[in-house]
Amino acid sequence: MTNKNLLLALVGILLIGFSGVLAYKQFSNKETSTGHELNPAQPEPFDTTDDPATTDYEVIVIGGEPEGVAAAVSAARNGAKTLLIEEREGLGGLLTFGMLNFLDIANDSKGHNANAGIFNEWHELVGGKVAFDIERGKKAFLTLTDNEENLTVALDTELTDVQLNNKGKLETVTVKNAQGVHTLNAKRFIDSTQDGALAVMAGAPFFVGREDIGIEDSRMAVSPMIHLKNVEWNDIQKAVDSQKFGEAVLHSNVAWGFGKLHHMYEPVEEHTRLRGLNIARNSDGSVVINALQIFEVDGLDKEAKVKALEKGKKEIQNIVKYLRKEFPGFEKTEVASYPTELYVRETRHFEAEYQLSIIDVWENNDQWDSIGFGAYPVDVQATSVNDWGYVIADPVQYAIPFRSLVPKKVDGLLIASKASGYSSLAAGSARVVPTGMTAGQAAGAAAALSIKEEITFRKMTEDKKLIKQLQETLRDQGANLYKFNLDYSYEGEWFYPKIKKLLTWGLISGGYENEFDLEKEMTVAGFAKILRNALSRIDEDKFNDHNYRLLDIMGKEEGTLITRNEASRLLISVFGDNTLKGDSAWEEAKKLNLADKVLINHLKEEKGLNRAEAYYLLGSAIEKLEYE
Repeated sequence: MTNKNLLLALVGILLIGFSGVLAYKQFSNKETSTGHELNPAQPEPFDTTDDPATTDYEVIVIGGEPEGVAAAVSAARNGAKTLLIEEREGLGGLLTFGMLNFLDIANDSKGHNANAGIFNEWHELVGGKVAFDIERGKKAFLTLTDNEENLTVALDTELTDVQLNNKGKLETVTVKNAQGVHTLNAKRFIDSTQDGALAVMAGAPFFVGREDIGIEDSRMAVSPMIHLKNVEWNDIQKAVDSQKFGEAVLHSNVAWGFGKLHHMYEPVEEHTRLRGLNIARNSDGSVVINALQIFEVDGLDKEAKVKALEKGKKEIQNIVKYLRKEFPGFEKTEVASYPTELYVRETRHFEAEYQLSIIDVWENNDQWDSIGFGAYPVDVQATSVNDWGYVIADPVQYAIPFRSLVPKKVDGLLIASKASGYSSLAAGSARVVPTGMTAGQAAGAAAALSIKEEITFRKMTEDKKLIKQLQETLRDQGANLYKFNLDYSYEGEWFYPKIKKLLTWGLISGGYENEFDLEKEMTVAGFAKILRNALSRIDEDKFNDHNYRLLDIMGKEEGTLITRNEASRLLISVFGDNTLKGDSAWEEAKKLNLADKVLINHLKEEKGLNRAEAYYLLGSAIEKLEYE
C-alpha cells in the first residue's frame, strides 16, 4: 500500500458521515524558509494621468486572487511587462478577505505535493503548514509581486468595461479607481477573478452551476468563516477523545472532523446548517472555522451575498453560545472578527477548447498539453438542508490541459481560476486554490511565450512544439509536471462503458475509495431513483410524464430487489409500451437496444440484478435519452 493510500485509509474513516472538505492527504508541520522576506512595499496608487506610456502593457491580469498573483508573477518572470488589477485593497481574495486559511493540499502519485512552483513559494512564506495566518498570507502575496520588476500592481481598481476588435480579440480594458478612469491596452489578458468577470464582459460563453448536467438553480452552500478568540487549543483533544461529536483529528494548528454536529446543532437562521468542523489555529491563538453552510444564495448576486453574510453573522452568535456550552476548549470563546466576504464555492464555468471532465478525473488521465496536476477529491457540497453533499471520486492525480484555460469565441484571453474550462463535476476537485495557482502560473508563462512567438492562444493549443516549450519552462521554474500513466477503478471491466455514462451525469458516486459496491444487489426503489434523476437531467418531457409514477415506486418498493424483467419493464415504460411484463419486457428491451450483446450474453436468464448489471441497463437508457 502506498503512503497516500495508507493515509487515506486512516483519514477516510474519520470523514465518513459528513460532507466536509478533505483538507489534505499529507502534510508537514515543519516551518519552512524561503529566500523572500515578509516586508513587502505597499503598491503605489495606480495612476496613468502623467504617463500615457503606462497604458500599454504586454499582459494584464484581472483579479488579485491567489491564481491571479501566480499568473502575474509568472508572466513578469518570463519577461512580459505585466499589470495586476485588483478591486480590493489587498491581494489574496478568498484566502485573505474570505479568511479561508485552511488549505486544500493533495499529493501526487509520487507522494509529493501535487502543486509546486509559485504556490510552493507562497506556501513557504506562510510557514509551510496546512493552515496559515491571514495577515501573513496577505504579506506573502505582496512579497511575491514586490519582487518582480516587470510587474505593476493596481489595488482598489475596478474593471468597468472591455473592448474587442472586429475579429473577436480582446484588446482593451477600462478600469476605475480614486485617480480616475483609465483605458489600458495589452497584448494578452488573463482572467483570475472568482466568477470570470473579465471573460463574461468579453462575451465568452459559460454555464452556471451544474447546468451542464441538467441541474438548474442548484447552488452549493456558501460559507462565512467563523473567527473566534479565547480558545484553549489543547482542550479540544477532549472532544476528539470522547467522540461525542464524531471522529476527529487534532494537530498543532489544525483540527477536523466532528461530523455528528450535522445533527446535534440546531440552527436559528433559516436555510443554515453547521456541518463538521475544519478548524485552523492562528499564531495569536485565535481560530478560523469552516463549517457554517448557508443555502439558496446566488453567488453572482451582490445583494444576496450581503444578506447572506449578515445572516451568517447572526448564526455565528448562536454557534458561539452552543460551543461555549457543549464543546471543550470553547468555554470562554468570543467572536474575534467577521470575514468581509463569503466563501462562494461555485458560480460560472466557462466553455473552453477542452472541457475537463469527471471521466478525466476518475481515470487519472494525463493530457498531451498538461500544465500541472489536480489531485483533490471531487467534493460536491450540499445544496440544501436536506442534502448532505457527496464525494464522487478521489483521484490519484490528473492533468490540467492548457486547452482548458482557453475560452471559446474570445481571443487574447486565458481564464485561470475555478471558473476555467472544467465541467461542473470536475470543478469539484479542480476548483481548489493550489490547483488554481498551478493554472495561474501556466497562464502567465503561456502569455509571455505567445507574445514572444507572435501566436494566438487558440493556435497555441494546436502547436505541440510550443506546448512542449511551455512545459519545459514551467518545469524549469519549479512546477510539478511530468508524464504519467495510472490505473483507475474498474478499468477494462465489461460494465465500465455504461458506468461512465452514470458518472458523467453525476448519478453515482464512488466516495473516497472510488468504489460503487457493484456486487451489492439492486433494489427496485434504487433503480427507479436513478432513472428518475436521469430523466430530470436529460429529458424534461419524459420526466414530467413519469415523475409521479417513479416516486410512487420509490415509496412502495424500498426493500424489493429488482430483476432483469422488472428493470426492463421500467425502462421500456419510458421509451415505449408500459404494458409488457415478464420475458416480453426483456425481449422489447433488446429491440430498443436497451440490452446490447454484451448484456444479453451476461444476463441469459431471469434473475435479480446486482448494481453492475443494473447500472449497465441504466447507462444504455441514458445513451438512448441523449440521442433521441
